[in-house]
Amino acid sequence: MPLPPSRPPLDVVVESFLALLAARRSPRTVDAYRRDLRDFAAFLARSPTSATPDEVQAWLTDLRARGLAPASIARKAAAARSFYRHLVLLGVREENPAADIALPRRRTKLPRSLTPGEVERLLAAANGVAPRALRDRALIELLYGAGLRVSEAVGLERGGVDLENRLVRCVGKGDKERVVPLGRPAVEAVRRYLARGRPHLDRRHRPDLFLNAQGGALTRAGAFLILRRVAVKAGLEPGRVHPHLLRHSFATHLLEGGADLRSVQEMLGHAD
Repeated sequence: MPLPPSRPPLDVVVESFLALLAARRSPRTVDAYRRDLRDFAAFLARSPTSATPDEVQAWLTDLRARGLAPASIARKAAAARSFYRHLVLLGVREENPAADIALPRRRTKLPRSLTPGEVERLLAAANGVAPRALRDRALIELLYGAGLRVSEAVGLERGGVDLENRLVRCVGKGDKERVVPLGRPAVEAVRRYLARGRPHLDRRHRPDLFLNAQGGALTRAGAFLILRRVAVKAGLEPGRVHPHLLRHSFATHLLEGGADLRSVQEMLGHAD
């Protein structure tokens, strides 16, 4: 009995899609779609071939948080839809996960930060004693309580958090390292996660601080999905809550509390 055909590697699938696209679209469009698919793969930290609808939506939310124009996001969404239609035709997938994704609204401006009360609701919704609940609370405490970028948070290793001195050491844009002070709630949340949560997730003996349910490193996409799930539990609009919003809320609340602008900029890792 012949073996079933193996799934083509991602580069072969992508190149076959782009080759078909080149027959009817301009070279500029083909290059743009190639960049879009590479960006999505980087967001997932794996092949986008098996992406879920929630992961596609999380990617679009990340693009909006990064300040991309609605027209640019719409093009990237179109690239994803076209790519997955191609996978369906190849038989690599049975469904198109980008078929029903919602695009960012062009005219509606969402609040740029959460209120302190909304932050409390989000943190309360992340309470729990299960390993993943302890991880989620620690992650949200670091995103909000230290103003970390999502890439900085998921890139942390266990040694990057100094609980005794209440400091977190992270590597930001341009591979620049900075040290950010941690509040007591963040310290306690990380301490609980390390003691009672992470040991149950650490199946592969990885150095990463935040792990997924399979024991691998948590990705940016995984962090987005955690926030969406917790936001729903907190009764907040899930499309509104993303890591960058927590970072912006951190800065806003510090400034509203009388913190020095320069000090806040340094904690955020903003260049001079």
